[in-house]
Amino acid sequence: MERMIILCILFLSSSMALTAAPYKTAKYKQLLKTIKLLETSVKDKDVELLHTPENPVDGCLFTAVTCFQKGTLKLQPENSQVNSTFIQTIKVLKRFSFSDPGKPCESSCESYEKKKPKEFLTSFAKLIKKVIRVESSWVLFDILQTIRGILFYIISDNALFLQLFKD
Repeated sequence: MERMIILCILFLSSSMALTAAPYKTAKYKQLLKTIKLLETSVKDKDVELLHTPENPVDGCLFTAVTCFQKGTLKLQPENSQVNSTFIQTIKVLKRFSFSDPGKPCESSCESYEKKKPKEFLTSFAKLIKKVIRVESSWVLFDILQTIRGILFYIISDNALFLQLFKD
């Protein structure tokens, strides 16, 4: 009976972790679509070049996302016809939040090379794809930690049970 309860707890905890993952992944995929939409409507000539983080180490993902968010505020619409869509898209990118599992990064936004807006947005999309991979690995880690804890409980409980019969 006790093992059945433990297995039920294991199933519920792993299913809860798995349902949290698709929500975040869907949020990031929506963000990728937003970036792609922005790439088609951003002015790319006669504009300010933007600091573009490329290939940041895992510990620097939060800093890189922050740099991209600051950079998006400097983007300009290609023409006045796309202005309202453009403004709405920028608001979505500005509200995006990312919780960083890594350590604080030593590099600042200014340490990254400056690039044109379309290259900037392409690098931003690459970073979001990396964030999706990092988030997925953390969910898997949480599930494995839960399973490990339950197995430890089962093993220690059985050891106690065997100790009682031994005496």
